[in-house]
Amino acid sequence: MTDEDAGEDRRIIQQRGLYLDELTVGAVYRHAPGRTVTEADNVLFTTLTMNTQSLHLDAHWSAQQPFGRPLVNSMFTLATIVGASVAQLSQGTIVANLGFEEVQFPRPLVPGDTLYSESEILDTRLSSSRPRQGIARIRHRGRNQDGAVVAECVRSVMLWASEEAHRTSATGGEA
Repeated sequence: MTDEDAGEDRRIIQQRGLYLDELTVGAVYRHAPGRTVTEADNVLFTTLTMNTQSLHLDAHWSAQQPFGRPLVNSMFTLATIVGASVAQLSQGTIVANLGFEEVQFPRPLVPGDTLYSESEILDTRLSSSRPRQGIARIRHRGRNQDGAVVAECVRSVMLWASEEAHRTSATGGEA
């Protein structure tokens, strides 16, 4: 805030994710922007994570394999589809990432592909032991520029619930 802004009445809007009770089961959130993956992204991620798999690093060797070229590290793909959801779903409202039930990579992603992400809310519940917190199960899905699914996972995440949800559940009402 500048000195010029200090005296003015301005509405300040802080970007955040959604509280547990703001999620709608069955809703699909499409995240923007997409992410075009480069060879440099793939090599950097692969080497930073100590994955020496030639399929990601050795173009000559990869050319002789079934896909005919290097593939993007699947852990990069997974991290990107989950990461793309943060601003819209969990920025500032997350307590903890709890785990993944399912992870699938039905098609490869290659450098030059653009990855688009979406998240579907599968279910939510308030915690009985952690006031104002609850668990959401979310299916994250990544598609390439042609719409083909390249990655999918089901993730459980603990989120804060709003004050209103906590008050309602504490009094025995529906949340």
